[in-house]
Amino acid sequence: MLLQSKELGITSLKIADFGLARLLQENSMASTTCGTPGYVAPEVLMQMPYGKECDYWSIGVVTFILLSGTPPFYEEDNFALFEQIKACKYDFEVETWNNVSDEAKDFVSKILVNDPKTRMNCEQMLAHPWMALDLSNKNKLTVAKSALSKYISVRKDKSQRFNAEGDEGEQDF
Repeated sequence: MLLQSKELGITSLKIADFGLARLLQENSMASTTCGTPGYVAPEVLMQMPYGKECDYWSIGVVTFILLSGTPPFYEEDNFALFEQIKACKYDFEVETWNNVSDEAKDFVSKILVNDPKTRMNCEQMLAHPWMALDLSNKNKLTVAKSALSKYISVRKDKSQRFNAEGDEGEQDF
């Protein structure tokens, strides 16, 4: 996801990197095990046929990161990370969640659901009460913005370290 501006008054969000994307016919399913490790849905990891619900999961992961500055699932070892994702094991215990509304937590918790059939879809996301909140009080965003900057810095440093060692940085699986 790319933001048009670094300012908090963001008006334009662009989605990029469709390297593994494919169009699915209505009611069809995909089965290729692929994706970026921290964002991949449990059904993909369990090698079950999947549909657009795996994209809803990724929206939940991105929202979690944007609200808290930390990923919902994190392990250095991919096997441990995948086990954490398959168990849908995350929490709102990080300090930055103290400044996040209950509506936002509810929004995330209804997307990061193990069962794709009960995961909130796009229409439900748009109708969620969090979407109607007045977010003009930007002071609460300062803590999350600081945590997010730290998270981005750590990922950037890790990527540069991998590239210096001859790896290609974060890879799809």
